[in-house]
Amino acid sequence: MNPRISEHLSYDEICKSQTAIRNGIDNSPNKEQLENIILFAEKVFEPLRKIVSTERGKDTPLHVSSCFRCEALNNIVKGSSASQHCSGQAMDIDMDNYDDYNNARLFNTIKDRLDFDQLIWEFGNNENPEWVHVSYKKDGNRKKLTKAITENGVTRYIPYQ
Repeated sequence: MNPRISEHLSYDEICKSQTAIRNGIDNSPNKEQLENIILFAEKVFEPLRKIVSTERGKDTPLHVSSCFRCEALNNIVKGSSASQHCSGQAMDIDMDNYDDYNNARLFNTIKDRLDFDQLIWEFGNNENPEWVHVSYKKDGNRKKLTKAITENGVTRYIPYQ
């Protein structure tokens, strides 16, 4: 049995990847990556879960759609070579399974109430992203706001406004 990362985040959740399973990839973090994930859970994930649960008036799990990616997995999914997922500093969260708390609200909650390095409104439309990407570093968080869009079949990252 694998350890818990934090009260509400399991080791299995941060490593899960159907792509890794299909390709026989061991998507386990090393010691430094695991330390980054634990710090992320402490500084972003758990505080965010508490805020969302308080605002909804009931215990509310956060749906982690992607967290850690080893280099081999990142290459297969065509992730950025500089992806903070590979260092254990980023997570993608999708809250659209709740009628009263969507991804746009999640994005704004993080933007307005938490420290972060980068926050990305991932695709979707101007009302709601498909998911939210958030990263956190031990030092030097930039609070960079970005929006991912597709133009002519190519993903571009533009400043969020």
